[in-house]
Formats: sequence, structure tokens, C-alpha cells
Amino acid sequence: MWTLFFTFFKIGLFTIGGGYAMIPLMQEEIIAHNWLTQAEFLNIVAIAEMTPGPISINAATFIGHQLYGVAGASLATFGVVAPSLIIMVIFSHLLAKLKASKYAVALKGIAITVTALIAAAVFRLVGPAITNYADIGIALVTLALVAKTKISPILIILGAGVAGVVLYGYIL
Repeated sequence: MWTLFFTFFKIGLFTIGGGYAMIPLMQEEIIAHNWLTQAEFLNIVAIAEMTPGPISINAATFIGHQLYGVAGASLATFGVVAPSLIIMVIFSHLLAKLKASKYAVALKGIAITVTALIAAAVFRLVGPAITNYADIGIALVTLALVAKTKISPILIILGAGVAGVVLYGYIL
């Protein structure tokens, strides 16, 4: 179980920018430890995205629970959150000084890198998720709705669920 904790601690420590930026490292670590297959990881990301709360915490909790029950869920969740908590406590008083510093330009480089990590996560996840032309259609319609309208993401997700039932015949 300590491997689980330290793996998620590392994920939390070395990914800046939130849950989506964590996906590439989380994917690499979880697959390397043989805790989940690529397909299972994709499902975890989808479920974690649909449930309330940060994706990284939801994924850590679910994976920890799958491996070691409630104790695993607790350790994985605390592991992914602990680095941010520690960093916030240590550096919160330095923020005002940092903003006035000439070194604040480093934050712009970090912001660009985080954006690129999120884009990389999208590209890694889209490939295995798209298996036919209907999937491509759903992806393109979703992209267009998000990019060109102000429709609520909740409505888009619900609409994708309806499209899934119609196109694939699944009823949960």
C-alpha cells in the first residue's frame, strides 16, 4: 500500500496545473505498476470526469479502492493531495513577493507547459476512445459545441449519453 501512496504522492508533486495535467503521469505510473490496463484507465478517467470533484482525486480514490479497499482509497487520495497542501502552506506567504519579482516570468513558462500537458492528455485519451465513425461524429459535435456555443457542459454530457444510447443501443 505504501507504493500506492508514494506513487500518487509523486503524481501530485510533479504535476502542476491540476487534474488534467496529471493524466499523462498518472497513466504512465498506473500502467507501469500493472494496476490497470490502458482500457481500464480510460474508463477511470471517464468516470472520474463525470463524478463531482477534481479528476485526479476521483481517479486516485477509485484506483486505491480497486486495489486495497477503503484504506487504499484513503492513501491514494491523501497521496495525490498532500504535495499541493504542503506547497501551499510553505509558499503562501511568498506569493506577494514573487509577483513583484523579475522571476515571475517563470510562471508564464509553467502555464504554457501545463497547457501542453493537458493537450497531450487529450490526444492520448482520444485515440483509444475512438473506434468507429460514430465516435468521430460524437467527438466532433462535442468539440464544436464546446468551442462555438455557451451550452452548459452538463447538457453536452447528457446529450452525449443520449447519443450513446441511440447509436450503440446501451441502456444502463
